[in-house]
Amino acid sequence: MNADGAPGFEHWQDERLAQVERALSDWVRADAPAGLGQAMRYAVLDGGKRLRPLLVLAAAEAVRGNPQAALRAACAVELIHAYSLVHDDLPCMDNDVLRRGKPTAHVQFGQAQALLAGDALQALAFELLTPDGADVPPAMQAMLCRLLARAAGADGMAGGQAIDLQNVGRQLDEAVLRDMHQRKTGVLLRTSVLLGAACAGRPLPQASSQALRRYGAAVGLAFQVVDDILDVTAESAQLGKTAGKDAASGKPTYVSLLGLEGARAHADALLAQALAALDGATGLPGGIWRLDALARQMARRVC
Repeated sequence: MNADGAPGFEHWQDERLAQVERALSDWVRADAPAGLGQAMRYAVLDGGKRLRPLLVLAAAEAVRGNPQAALRAACAVELIHAYSLVHDDLPCMDNDVLRRGKPTAHVQFGQAQALLAGDALQALAFELLTPDGADVPPAMQAMLCRLLARAAGADGMAGGQAIDLQNVGRQLDEAVLRDMHQRKTGVLLRTSVLLGAACAGRPLPQASSQALRRYGAAVGLAFQVVDDILDVTAESAQLGKTAGKDAASGKPTYVSLLGLEGARAHADALLAQALAALDGATGLPGGIWRLDALARQMARRVC
């Protein structure tokens, strides 16, 4: 296995993606009343990079955590992500018509059904984290729920979206832009790493715990910087969403603040921070190579 995880990483990734897809298909059922199940499945299945579930599973395997808890946490974080996209795309928010290469949920099913689908996906995420039986101990269930709830709420995604909507058409300084992106996008990616680590069911060495936090924070912000770059350099077919939408809507981005080359340099610096952070977690029993490879793969999207 190479230092960057290839080719072992590709095999691992394919297996874990297939595992997550099967679980999501099983858990997001089609039989919710009045067509709600179809809208929920439409919003979650057959699309998306699944980076957040992969981060959960990579971190869980690094700490040799509970595999049942890890799979549930991986799917739960993807449900929260999918719900946020459904709501963000609504006309009262970002008013977008394309997501994951297909019409957005409100275009396909109507605004009311899309809103309800997002609500139901959010609730299902926490249901997955609290199963009956002994597979996931109660204390671990509580920790996973707490981590995910904080990421989704006012201190996380909801707060970030509020800042975003308030500042359309304004030029932000880097500190405010960073705070917005850390909340809106970065926190769920960072939390994905923390969810995986929490599946250990035991306290990690302080150095390893801090290293994973720094890694998650750097990867989370880097992902958004890369997204800002792709918004102006990629086509809609490549992105699976409307290219150039941020600029057309007057939204503050790292490209609008730093310029294209400045944003690329910032993404490179954040990747370097993420990889350097992992140096403090090299003692984890399952190894850090999956986390290393995921960070490098994310950065390659703008190459």
